[in-house]
Amino acid sequence: MHRTRTTIVVAVIAALAMCAPASANYRVGLSEQNAAVFSQPAWQALKLKRVRYIVPWDYVKAGHQVEVDQYLAAARAANQDVLLMFTAHRGCWNGRSYSKRKDCKAPSTSAYKKAVSAFRKQYPWIKTYAPWNEANHKSQPTASSPKRAAQYYSTLRSVCGRKCKVMAADVLDQSTVRTWLKSFIKYSKNKGRLWGLHNYKDVNRKQSKGLTTVLKTVPGEVWLTETGGITTFAPDFPTSATRAASSTKYMFTLADRFDSKRKGYKSKLTRLYVYRWFGEEGTNWDSGLVNPDGTSRPALEQFQKYAAKRLK
Repeated sequence: MHRTRTTIVVAVIAALAMCAPASANYRVGLSEQNAAVFSQPAWQALKLKRVRYIVPWDYVKAGHQVEVDQYLAAARAANQDVLLMFTAHRGCWNGRSYSKRKDCKAPSTSAYKKAVSAFRKQYPWIKTYAPWNEANHKSQPTASSPKRAAQYYSTLRSVCGRKCKVMAADVLDQSTVRTWLKSFIKYSKNKGRLWGLHNYKDVNRKQSKGLTTVLKTVPGEVWLTETGGITTFAPDFPTSATRAASSTKYMFTLADRFDSKRKGYKSKLTRLYVYRWFGEEGTNWDSGLVNPDGTSRPALEQFQKYAAKRLK
């Protein structure tokens, strides 16, 4: 009887091991604009190696040089692999519409080249770039012009040469994402093999349509460059730290399903960046892993649990 029970137990353990997901192939990082994160004990304990940072393409002219210097100096001191994304001039998007001001227009390719060349010269240690953040969303001047976004991609590639990795397009998982990406692929002559996706809809509605659509559309690798459980997004998501934690758990469950290339898909998921560290109470958007004062939220507990094996 003892041998029989032992045999059954061993068989059950073996079966469970076969059902358990293999160690994840994708790697995890953080998307955060506040340099104070690098001095947070809870962040330091996570031993994250990657951070994503967004910079207005005209940050020098717009007076953000000191801010960018300070953030990147802190990131470098913390030995972070920085994913640097360029974006629109600040203040062009009011949450509802994009401004028609002259300084909000999409820069010419020559102006863009001059700006990114200067950035590369000042920060040569940064090796990973995206030409434009969330390029298909109406908060960006590239939303209606995948052709212009493709021009920025080609320009940044020419500036970088072989010295850095350049993402083709970084997009939001909205309903028109496939059409936009198809146009981008056409204008960029299908040269892109690295893509960025913000899939809040998937993660917080516990679905997979946004991610699977992109994986079926683009070749190569997909990075979730901005994702996470939402604590507050008025009016669709009333404040709930518990719901955000549940969504954070689902985020990893979803990523685990697509970290290797599957039949019928053109690409696979290889990185995930959670947005963000600090919460923003009193605003219409809050997806922080911790409260504004740095105290923990339930979402951080989920992140700590699932991110530990995905940091290499």
